[in-house]
Amino acid sequence: MMKRIRRYLIAGLLVWLPLSVTYFLVKVVGGWMDQSIGLLPENLRPESWWGEPLPYFGVVLTIVLIFVTGVLKANIVGRKVVGGWESLLERIPFVRSIYSASKNFAEIVFSDSEVAFSKVLMVEYQRKGLYTLTFQTATEVGEIQARTGEDVIACFVPSTPNPTTGYIIMVPRQDVIELDMTVEEAIKFVMSLGVVVPRWNKEQTRELPLKMPTD
Repeated sequence: MMKRIRRYLIAGLLVWLPLSVTYFLVKVVGGWMDQSIGLLPENLRPESWWGEPLPYFGVVLTIVLIFVTGVLKANIVGRKVVGGWESLLERIPFVRSIYSASKNFAEIVFSDSEVAFSKVLMVEYQRKGLYTLTFQTATEVGEIQARTGEDVIACFVPSTPNPTTGYIIMVPRQDVIELDMTVEEAIKFVMSLGVVVPRWNKEQTRELPLKMPTD
């Protein structure tokens, strides 16, 4: 009886917890973005011509501001302005490390590259017989590849439960196992401490010499 009650409680939590977290994050991020309305002069704010504040008008304004910033950065003048701003930030000791790390991670995640974070790999690490998930970040690693004398791949090993942190390892191409799961599924797997296992069609890999566990 207690096991059944516990199972029902867990099933209920699995429904409400993600909804609660999603609502909380949307409300917090949306509220934060809505503060951008303060950038407008008072005579241009919605309450001045609508009579009352428009909910989440600042969210739309933030999206427009991000888009306009992207357009400006794409031209020569914008690149010079952003370059000067980045140069200033990189001269401030404490801010420099935070800004550089955030910028590098954002460039990797939002890059249009067809290589970075395009595949989920599995490698034996930290010793033979132990496996870990990694994300392919680069296949051409220049000097590293030349000095090792092997065709190596740069792999990002995410930390649990925060996949935005981790470390880089260089693995010979023949030692990596490419998985069918998507990057999004792998991130969920890491964040859930291995509890949320991605669905997998076993029929697609009949050629594997592994004995699959029975359901």
